[in-house]
Amino acid sequence: MHFKSLLLHTVAIGLFATSSFAQDKDVFPGADERTPSLSQYFGWINNTNEGSTESQNLANLDFFQWMHDEYGMILDIYGISAGAIDKGHWYGSMESEEFKTQFPNGFEPIYKKAKEMDTRLGIWGGPDGFGDTPEEEKARTDMIVSLFKDYEFRLLKLDAVVGQLRDEKQDAFIKMMEECRKHAPDLIFLNHRLNLSEEAEQHATTFLWGGEETYIDVHMMNWEITAPHHRAGAISRDLVPDLMRLTEDHGVCFSSCLDYWDDDLILQGFNRSLILSPQIYGDPWNLRDDEYPKMARIFNLARQYGAIMVDGMVLPDSIYSEKAVSRGNEETRLITLRNLSWDQKNFQLNIGKEIGLENDQQYEVRSLHPTEKILGTYKYGETCSFDLDPFRSALILVTPVGKGGLGINGSDYEIVRDIDGKDKIIHILGLPGESKAITLDADGTLYQEAVLNGAANQNLIEGKTVTVTFPGNKLKDKYYRNLGELTMVDVPEDAEALYEATVYAADNNALEIRSHERSGPSNIPAVKAAREAFLNQPLFAARGLWDDYMFDGDKETSFYVSRRTWSKSVINKGSLRIDFGKAINLDQLVIDTEDEHGLQPWKFGEAARMEISTDLKTWTYLPVLAGPIMKAKLDASVPVRYIRFRGTPDKVVDVKGFLNGKEVSSETWRGSNLFSPYSRFRADTAWSMSTVINEIHPGTYIAVALEGVHGVEGAYAAIRVNGKPVGAPDRSPSYPCNSWEYPPYPVKSHYTYYIPLTKDMEGQKIDIVVLGMKGGKKDFKPNAYLTCYPLPYEKIELILK
Repeated sequence: MHFKSLLLHTVAIGLFATSSFAQDKDVFPGADERTPSLSQYFGWINNTNEGSTESQNLANLDFFQWMHDEYGMILDIYGISAGAIDKGHWYGSMESEEFKTQFPNGFEPIYKKAKEMDTRLGIWGGPDGFGDTPEEEKARTDMIVSLFKDYEFRLLKLDAVVGQLRDEKQDAFIKMMEECRKHAPDLIFLNHRLNLSEEAEQHATTFLWGGEETYIDVHMMNWEITAPHHRAGAISRDLVPDLMRLTEDHGVCFSSCLDYWDDDLILQGFNRSLILSPQIYGDPWNLRDDEYPKMARIFNLARQYGAIMVDGMVLPDSIYSEKAVSRGNEETRLITLRNLSWDQKNFQLNIGKEIGLENDQQYEVRSLHPTEKILGTYKYGETCSFDLDPFRSALILVTPVGKGGLGINGSDYEIVRDIDGKDKIIHILGLPGESKAITLDADGTLYQEAVLNGAANQNLIEGKTVTVTFPGNKLKDKYYRNLGELTMVDVPEDAEALYEATVYAADNNALEIRSHERSGPSNIPAVKAAREAFLNQPLFAARGLWDDYMFDGDKETSFYVSRRTWSKSVINKGSLRIDFGKAINLDQLVIDTEDEHGLQPWKFGEAARMEISTDLKTWTYLPVLAGPIMKAKLDASVPVRYIRFRGTPDKVVDVKGFLNGKEVSSETWRGSNLFSPYSRFRADTAWSMSTVINEIHPGTYIAVALEGVHGVEGAYAAIRVNGKPVGAPDRSPSYPCNSWEYPPYPVKSHYTYYIPLTKDMEGQKIDIVVLGMKGGKKDFKPNAYLTCYPLPYEKIELILK
């Protein structure tokens, strides 16, 4: 768990705690440097310090059970995170009213559910709680020991957020750990920022490397780097000193900024390959349904090769670029590469001693990520060429010929399911209009039937070559390319409309809501249940962090300016904005702030400055009398789409629109409250360039990279398509939000704006515009790139029975 004040302390304890771990230990701390990695999920940010509940944990475990049953994914440890027993700055008890409310049946139902899939539990807490009397010390010790004795817990994560261990309780702590290890000799103890004595520290399995959490754009972001996605900072992390494995990197967070999560997880699981890996936390159920096979594939590969990945070597920067690692034994290597630039990068892999191979024999080389592909067969000492797209990671497998597993020769592909007892599923990947001659590498399995693109095809399982043609027309242009640098121009007449287009396209919802909406609805019952368990927490609605709460007709929910934001997150006192989604006719708009407190900083009986527009260019002022219930009269004959105020009330309980006395539907309505009014934030500098994009695929977007210093909220980007302003709904680092746990950190440089393109923009003139705002810095150069996520592959399904 994280409080900013702990960071400096954590770095001091964390990064150079390695010396104590290097010493011989009298205590076996549950694992050593040669223990294969354990996969883990922990629930931080799925709940915050208030803690989770029995039903929430059971829903989460049902998700992992589904991943296990459908894709063979094994989760070694499920961590019950903060607030179950202990809370922030608070030592608790399983006899407390709080615990019994959250877990009316104790941990028994959760233990039984986890045990069904051979998953063991872990718990978060503090190192002390021993009280001031022998009786209190014994009660605390007995409670913690019972977790390992009665429920077979495997992991104990102790965090200074609860409190430090008092000097006079170091011995009590040691005795407690000794008792726990009697019941769980393989107990993994995670030391998060603790001041343990030398003897007590012997029980610690890991320390928190660098003190860094990985909540994207909150604690881990694109520091001083532009990129086509939010996770460039995460995939740029340094290597652990000496490739030490008995440390913890806090895993991969699935609460925010989900695109390119797999690049992040590949490096966590195979590059660092720590004792806990793959390690994930947050809300993995917020992925799209089509992404779960990839998650399971990463977990399954890490488990398959876990025993040999305990040995690793750093590859030469001059050949393999920075932070490349090869893991494995004398004849099988798993190599992780990364491209941290805007240009495609070519790698020349030496299939020999340089990557750790010792045996002089024929080797097969496969890419396992970003896509799977059999790259070819090579003699010892030969070179394999591999291209990697910008800001991606790669996983390369080198094995003796015939040992690479199930695969397809002749095309990129993805293994969707490869487990015993179920049909094997492979998606063959190709760009539109491409034809590929493919063969099946059956990995020695004799299949009875193959179904290719819905039709039986015995040729593949008989070892014959089959040609597949992917639907669509062949691409004429590259889907990724540098569009060029923007040049400085006069501030355009429609600067206000461009700014408004971006802030209306964006939102101030919690990062978790942005992830939820990014992935869309799920058709998987276990996924839907886990999502609902998160969203239906009473505290989630109570924190007022979703614009939907203004339009749900529920007087118990509201959307309000979070006090858990940075002071700079409410930009120039904010602006309440509402977008109806389309131009509609209203004669009255009613805004309910509940009371005078919710109305703040506005005052009852004073005018609130409200403006309306249909096109973001022309705005009409409408005076509205401020009060707990504000009623704005509109001309029913004049359509309106956009509403904005100069400022925002602290809280909005309800927004309703009426026409002729009847309430109109608010299903498409959206709102925000943290962005600045343009009148307080005018553009005083601009850059622009024009382009035409002739091929637009699903997922195509323009990334506008601001290379340099612009100041916090000092520059905004948008496009103009045939004169119509189109905004950027996403930006790295993230737009300000009303946060669930902690807000995005405000940074002064290197924003990258992401502007989706739609099919109707093909062949149209597109002006890319950057606005330098009043008070911002101008020490940056804007560049624009065309890219696509996901890549524009077509898929042909192969089912093997």
